[in-house]
Amino acid sequence: MNNISELCVSVEPLRPHHKVIDVGDIFLDPRYNRFLSLPVVQDGIPLGTISRSHVQQIFMARFGRELAGNKPISQFMNITPLIISLDQSMAEASQHVTSNIVFPITEDFIVTDGGGYHGMGSVIDLIRGLERQLVSQNQSLEQAYEKLKDSQAQLVQSEKMASLGQMVAGVAHEINTPLGYVQNNMELVRDAYGKWGELNGAYDALFGLMESPGASEADIGEQFASLQQLREEFAEVYPRDSMESLFSDSLYGLRQISEIVVNLKNFSRLDQAAVDNVDLNECVISALTIGKNVIKHKAEVVRDFGTLPRVSCSPSQINQVFLNLLTNAAQAIDGFGKIVIRTLADAQYVHVVVRDNGRGIPPELLARIYDPFFTTKPIGEGTGLGLSIVFGIVKDHGGQIQVKSEVGKGTAFCVSLPIKRNLN
Repeated sequence: MNNISELCVSVEPLRPHHKVIDVGDIFLDPRYNRFLSLPVVQDGIPLGTISRSHVQQIFMARFGRELAGNKPISQFMNITPLIISLDQSMAEASQHVTSNIVFPITEDFIVTDGGGYHGMGSVIDLIRGLERQLVSQNQSLEQAYEKLKDSQAQLVQSEKMASLGQMVAGVAHEINTPLGYVQNNMELVRDAYGKWGELNGAYDALFGLMESPGASEADIGEQFASLQQLREEFAEVYPRDSMESLFSDSLYGLRQISEIVVNLKNFSRLDQAAVDNVDLNECVISALTIGKNVIKHKAEVVRDFGTLPRVSCSPSQINQVFLNLLTNAAQAIDGFGKIVIRTLADAQYVHVVVRDNGRGIPPELLARIYDPFFTTKPIGEGTGLGLSIVFGIVKDHGGQIQVKSEVGKGTAFCVSLPIKRNLN
């Protein structure tokens, strides 16, 4: 049942000029058995109701039939019945009935259409109709909730991919720098190898002349002089110290590239359900590596890392939390400033504080910073999902996030994650 019309049944009403008759006669019509009361209508306008229980009380009283039988119904009816308009919703009708019904329930309600009598409605039917509506609404809510969860998961992943997209250019730059000098060093090694091959050939030629019975001293002397010149040129162009430095620099550059690739891989893992016991210092370092190109042009990063117990968490999600906080801190700084990262632990929590000396957040906006799609950044520079997702991730891990900010002096975020936490 979705509307009032489906709840009501029109019954032949008693008229005010009718006399109260035998209770059995009143309820002879089977339709009347659905209701606890009957309407009293005059010229199509409802005047009141008379309840079955009231009629029974009259006729069960001693000499009730003789005393009340000739009196008009208007003396016994309820002149303030429950009246519901046909154009009211089920919810409005339910609220009206709930607010005005008298307990114990002895009467049902009258339904009117434009002020005129339309029929009688049963309170029980109204409750059943509302129950069916409630079941239907609950099913709709469950479906909407499932869609919301799917949408939320997609938003989280979209924001994560957007964050990665913003970092791609920076990561490429960070890789290209060591890759550039590794490549250059390898070209120098290749040239040195060619010269070394030429020098080695000169040695072979000299040894060949020295072993040949027909070789003259002049030939040997000439080859020796040529070899000596090649050795001097090689030593001048490719000194031993420079070659050792060349290899050291190349190995260092390869280690840098490896570190960036490993951190990028760890950060971008799609297995969000994966849980591990991790050192949050490592998560911060991973986020700093991914966001380095954005941060280094905006701020000096000061690390104040404490010794931390390992925390059970999803590293991929926690990496995203720290990356968002660090890049937000960098973007909040006008000119060149400072970002201080402090990590510490107490008996229950590990705390990571990210503090910047940027613009700060006005007090009236602090309460809204975690709202989805709320952003103070210019159009096109922020989705307004970053801090909302950060808040959700921290909450899902049983943690807390706090913020303190002062306009013109900067902002500090503190992420606290429980040390003992079982994630499903």
